[in-house]
Amino acid sequence: MPYNPKLREYKHYTCDREIPLLEYLLATLPGSKSKIKSTLQGRGIKVDGKTVTQFDYPLVPGTKISVSNSKRNDNFKSKYVSIVYEDQYLIVIEKKPGILSMAAGHSSLNVKTVLDDYFKRTRQSCRAHVVHRLDRDTSGLMIYAKDMETEQILEHEWHDIVFDRRYVALVSGEMQEQTGTIANWLKDNKAYVTFSSPVDNGGKYAVTHFYVLDRSTEHSLVEYKLETGRKNQIRVHSADMGHPVCGDVKYGNGDSPLHRLCLHAYVLCFYHPVTHRPMEFSTPIPPQFKEVINKDLKA
Repeated sequence: MPYNPKLREYKHYTCDREIPLLEYLLATLPGSKSKIKSTLQGRGIKVDGKTVTQFDYPLVPGTKISVSNSKRNDNFKSKYVSIVYEDQYLIVIEKKPGILSMAAGHSSLNVKTVLDDYFKRTRQSCRAHVVHRLDRDTSGLMIYAKDMETEQILEHEWHDIVFDRRYVALVSGEMQEQTGTIANWLKDNKAYVTFSSPVDNGGKYAVTHFYVLDRSTEHSLVEYKLETGRKNQIRVHSADMGHPVCGDVKYGNGDSPLHRLCLHAYVLCFYHPVTHRPMEFSTPIPPQFKEVINKDLKA
């Protein structure tokens, strides 16, 4: 199932040393730094035949690099989803708030359908297989497998494969502790609302580490690192601490300065399920989160 976009013209290069991809491109290609970065971000670079967008992707002597003359991937356009990385086994995307990870009803907008349509249009004989989920209103990084074998590896070895998974949230109120850990048992009630218990209630044990990045008297910008990945874990744990995620209609307190759930999956690092190479991805913290803090401080 090789990556097979519409025909493009490529120039080909062979790397002669160990060097990160972007550094090699800047040293080798003509044109401005911004143009070269746009080509990389626009999925116009192949490494050994695979499309790569990672700036720090490691090259070794003998690696083949192909550079497209067109800087953007015109095969993929979606206001809800952007492609961060793709190879023949998996695809990493960043989703916007407001779209489901997978179908839940006949007409629901979801990432899987968007990706399946993209694969069909680019004549890739594969489908998107859901590996993990983000809530509809949570934005950020996700992995989808492109075949069942890769999906099974990711599903069964998830905790060994994923070595860093972090979220950032704008939460209500000023958090006093700079860093800490919250751990308890999470279980759904009959109304599918997740509630926590300090003792085993028959649910699943959940551990969340937190670190405050910035704060005002009204809000805090908090990084959450998951040790476990339970349903609504961050949202429930944040509410347990008395600082619910802003815009959370299920576990929040009505504080919604941005009229969205202010939760974003911004770091995702894992060992590639087939090549075993470490893959590290991050997206910027949504600037609107920081703007709320800055507005509070100026008030």
